[in-house]
Amino acid sequence: MIDLTHIKTSSMATQPYKWVFIDGLFRQDDMKALATSFPRDHFKTVKGYDGEKGYQYEARALIGMGAKGPSHVESLSPAWRQLANDLLSSDYRDAMTRLVGEDLASLQMEVNVFHYGPGAWLGPHVDLKDKIVTHIFYFNELWNEDDGGCLSILRSSEMSDEVSRIMPIVGNSAVLVRSEKSWHAVLPVVKGCCRSR
Repeated sequence: MIDLTHIKTSSMATQPYKWVFIDGLFRQDDMKALATSFPRDHFKTVKGYDGEKGYQYEARALIGMGAKGPSHVESLSPAWRQLANDLLSSDYRDAMTRLVGEDLASLQMEVNVFHYGPGAWLGPHVDLKDKIVTHIFYFNELWNEDDGGCLSILRSSEMSDEVSRIMPIVGNSAVLVRSEKSWHAVLPVVKGCCRSR
């Protein structure tokens, strides 16, 4: 389902840290299937402040840390089962290894599904030190940038220090290599937004 050639032929930016925007990861029919069957169950509210960032969103495991198969597989659509299997494949790890320039073959992976409803957000932060790389996928068929919810690539911990903004449209993705300066955030979804990001 994932078009790995788009990952294999992408090049990392080096400023303000190692990251890359990748689009066109899915065929048109697969984009539709993933967007329309986005998981709706087993979500938990995640909310708080951890000393670095504030946050509020809903999360659900797709693949538990180090698991060999998807979580709650019985409630996943065929498209989402295939996506989970693609993410667990050695071909995906090989493509990501080539992109990142670090051997990811033996590392544990965790995959979570998030949705950000009205008022949800994730403040500026760098990922936890035990993360090597984060690959973010999006699944909205349509999105209005004025509704917030975009990924913000930052030069620093300041929201105003934005380098790039990525729309959460199905087929778009971003790969972020974790470092002490890999600042990013999710802009707040406006309170009157009628859809979830």
